[in-house]
Amino acid sequence: NTVLIQDFSSFVARTNTCGELRSAHVGQEVTLYGWIQYQRQGLFLVLRDFQGLTQIIIPQDEAHSHLKELLSNAPVESVLRVTGIVSPRPPGQENPKMPTGDIEVKAETAEILNSCKKLPFEIKDFVKKSEALRMQYRYLDLRSFQLQYNLRLRSQVVMRMREYLCNLHGFVDVETPTLFKRTPGGAKEFLVPSREAGKFYCLPQSPQQFKQLLMVGGLDRYFQVARCYRDEGSRPDRQPEFTQIDIEMSFVDQAGIQRLIEGLLQYSWPEERGSITTPFPSMTYKEALDDYGTDKPDTRFGMKLVDISDFLRRSDIQFVQNALSSPRGTVRAIRVPQGARYLKNKDLESLKESAKSQFDQEIMDVICRPDGSLKSLLTKFLGEKQQSELIQGLDIQVDDVVLLAAGEHEQVCSALGSLRLKSADLLEAAGLALRDPAAFHFLWVVDFPLFLPKEDNPMELESAHHPFTAPHPSDASLLYSDPTKVRSQHYDLVLNGSEVGGGSIRIHSAEQQRFVLEEVLKEDSEVLSHLLQALESGAPPHGGIALGLDRLISLIVDAPSIRDVIAFPKSFRGRDLMGNAPDYVTPEELEPYHIQVSWPLVEKEAEKS
Repeated sequence: NTVLIQDFSSFVARTNTCGELRSAHVGQEVTLYGWIQYQRQGLFLVLRDFQGLTQIIIPQDEAHSHLKELLSNAPVESVLRVTGIVSPRPPGQENPKMPTGDIEVKAETAEILNSCKKLPFEIKDFVKKSEALRMQYRYLDLRSFQLQYNLRLRSQVVMRMREYLCNLHGFVDVETPTLFKRTPGGAKEFLVPSREAGKFYCLPQSPQQFKQLLMVGGLDRYFQVARCYRDEGSRPDRQPEFTQIDIEMSFVDQAGIQRLIEGLLQYSWPEERGSITTPFPSMTYKEALDDYGTDKPDTRFGMKLVDISDFLRRSDIQFVQNALSSPRGTVRAIRVPQGARYLKNKDLESLKESAKSQFDQEIMDVICRPDGSLKSLLTKFLGEKQQSELIQGLDIQVDDVVLLAAGEHEQVCSALGSLRLKSADLLEAAGLALRDPAAFHFLWVVDFPLFLPKEDNPMELESAHHPFTAPHPSDASLLYSDPTKVRSQHYDLVLNGSEVGGGSIRIHSAEQQRFVLEEVLKEDSEVLSHLLQALESGAPPHGGIALGLDRLISLIVDAPSIRDVIAFPKSFRGRDLMGNAPDYVTPEELEPYHIQVSWPLVEKEAEKS
């Protein structure tokens, strides 16, 4: 790979940035532009720009008295131009922590380009500031080292992705419309009023239909850095508008898309984050649920769910027998290593409480005492032989805690999967190193069911992914006889327990697509008549995937939230705290859209609170 030397000072009046001067520059006259980070007793100041910090020496002689006065009185965060000579720092005053720590610049002339008022918080990185304040003054927060780093790294990763897709593999970058119409299923969409009475556009939650239509149009390979919109209200760590790396290909199968994404991530992966090994491991949806209790397993640590139904089948424990007598009944457990040493009683109680409140699942705990015996409400129902079988089956060591659940298979697995993650967090908070913070564990999850029962009405089905996903070739006939048993050609990409991508091979037969919409999902296919007609017009087999760019970058830089890798994010409730959006508009502005607001809002707001 040819390394390009980036010229950061082209087209502008500076000679250098504040991060690039070294001993090699000693003696040169330089012009720097930046912000005053810090000023000390009229002796020196530190100038900052996007690239780093440079120490500027304020001259103390009579000839430069006006310069000394100017620089000594300039408020912190004022914007400054300085011209001066690069000098070595006096022996013993070098700062090895600063890249520019061997030199300083002796100011000769300077100009304050803009003075700064008193700010609501300091820009220094170690100053604690609330997130609401950071959001309100986002333009100040962007000056911080961390956000600068995150946004620049994001830009570099996207650039490398473009190179890989367009230059190496012939993908075509196509922008698709933002104004479209409602589509069935999936997430809630934002409505946009139009000037035709009663008619609305919708903002697309993804370019799904357009990317498929581009394949029908013979473009062969499409990609887009796509803005997507979902009106999901206040879900934690979700944004109403977010970015996907959106991809679709013709004449491709599941393995083809998987190899493409592995190559794409390997090519665009930042060097400072180590390297990633391909191909990524793969796991079926069923294995993920059985072993980890979730369809997005964090495989950086063990603590897998273990089926102990057979150990306990012969016991006299009533709740175990009740569970095992039902057709989908199971007893499973996770072993929390060193749990008795690292977890307090209140931790165990909070784990049980969360399983009860979130999953309506009772949890029993078993603790292994220092002498190797088990302490639990269950032990009196278990003989010596059964206890030692349990110890062997779960590989229980001294001080381990076992969390046990009995009941309906999916409920038990989901509850234990959630406890597995919560107890890992508790162990780490207490000082046990469980997950390597520098490790990146990618994983494909495959063979999802094509349909799942609706949560609010289990007799009806909904798409597990979306209505355009093709069934597994070997399950195609089941589509007509028993749709709940059909596996789909849908695949998810998981990184460290977060879903960072999802895609599928699509249905390319109009007949099959119409059957899925009308007969299985009971949706009105009229809304999608344009897509169905396109599929009848010689549609190639096609498939694709979308990567969640915000989530991916936040995991790469280990950001606490995806808001830390987005320049201007929305708050928890979907508000822009800086510009105060959404905002009211006047009735006159609404008139062309034939819309009225149903006031009185005051009473409604009062009811809510």
